Amino acid sequence: MPAVEIEHFFLGCLAHASYLVGSEGVAAVIDPQRDVEIYLDAARQRGWKIEHIIETHLHADFVSGHHELAERTGAQIYLGAESGASFPHTAVKNGDSIQFGQCRFDFLQTPGHTTESICIVMTDLGETARPKAIFTGDTLFVGDVGRPDLSATHTPQELAALLYSSLHDKLLKFPDDTQIYPAHGAGSLCGRQMSAERSSTIGRERLTNYALQAKSCDEFVHLLTDGLPPRPEYFGRDVELNRHGASALGEIPPPVPVQAPEVFRLQAGGAIVLDTRPAMQFAVAHVPGSMHIALSGQYASWAARILGLDKRIILVGEDADHLRESQMRLARVGIENVKAYLQDGIAGWIAGGYELDYIPQVSVQEFSELLEKEKDHIAVVDVREPGEVEAGAIDNSIRIPLGQLQNRTGELDPSKLIVVHCKGGYRSSIATSILRRAGYRDIANLTGGYDAWKTMAAAA
Repeated sequence: MPAVEIEHFFLGCLAHASYLVGSEGVAAVIDPQRDVEIYLDAARQRGWKIEHIIETHLHADFVSGHHELAERTGAQIYLGAESGASFPHTAVKNGDSIQFGQCRFDFLQTPGHTTESICIVMTDLGETARPKAIFTGDTLFVGDVGRPDLSATHTPQELAALLYSSLHDKLLKFPDDTQIYPAHGAGSLCGRQMSAERSSTIGRERLTNYALQAKSCDEFVHLLTDGLPPRPEYFGRDVELNRHGASALGEIPPPVPVQAPEVFRLQAGGAIVLDTRPAMQFAVAHVPGSMHIALSGQYASWAARILGLDKRIILVGEDADHLRESQMRLARVGIENVKAYLQDGIAGWIAGGYELDYIPQVSVQEFSELLEKEKDHIAVVDVREPGEVEAGAIDNSIRIPLGQLQNRTGELDPSKLIVVHCKGGYRSSIATSILRRAGYRDIANLTGGYDAWKTMAAAA
């Protein structure tokens, strides 16, 4: 057994990676998610005591569990010297290090994604004095680098220039066989071209990472900042939550059951009915005015992007476990105002005799026939990201990324049948609920999305 062990945790719904590193009975947690029981359980099973909690930066896309984990373990929290964190912590800079057992962590200040970003160089002293791995946070991903627009004091161009220096003057100085362990993978909003692979090496990234192919700092800055997707509005709020330390999950009250009359009252006061069931169940029958975001996908990040963090929410789910998971995932991104859930779900709503709404679904074959017969009366709305559209799109489609749709519904013609699609159907179901809430009645979801359309076209 190695003198230093690394346990990797990956939270798929947020594409977030965190790590538990242990040696000789002592452990450190790097970039913990908000629900910290997984680290406590893993450490307990291995007989480790968590004494160190390290944040590579103040995360913008999720709420960290560093504060609760420190309270429950007595561990020390470490952050980059520029963090401005208001809770007790050790501010680290270049040259600082900690050692536990046979593990030594050397800290590198690597500004660029954020001003306080750090990387953690790990040496297993039981094997060699040479660094074995680097926990790169959001500075260097597998296939990408961190987005440079998360600072209130620096422009994206200034951050990108700092990131270029951090990469080329620090990280790329390490031997090619040095392992890298980033804080995110494919699907994260913190980069654009991340790989689904969980780790890599400095040498592999040097050869294959598109961002590291830039020949100069100026080229790198343009590569990262030209056409940079808008930063989600909730990012700034999550940074502040992490700067001050979020409350423990157990302090968030569970939602209470409500029936239709109370749902109507809460809706009138601005509450949102958030239906988390699979897309087809929502399409067939849902509470009028519902927003649909299925729990099966990147539920929490889409909820934060579309709803923000403050809306009062009434959950609709399939069962008690589904509802608990829904609330947990929302809390991971800072949505804590989940006040209620629909008692007995849609079945209870139906039993009460209350009105239902539905969203028509259209297959690619049916859609093709509609286009032939009614082309002038159909508007096709593509809610994929620009990079996806560049790889292929349905002719004459209207391109509005899902994250922008709420603010751009006025661009659509309500006199036409609006057929919405994404890549496979997850995002387009969200989009149809946005359109229905905006008053569009003649809409349909293209089942299977662009993937199904492309398959049909290839077979023709």
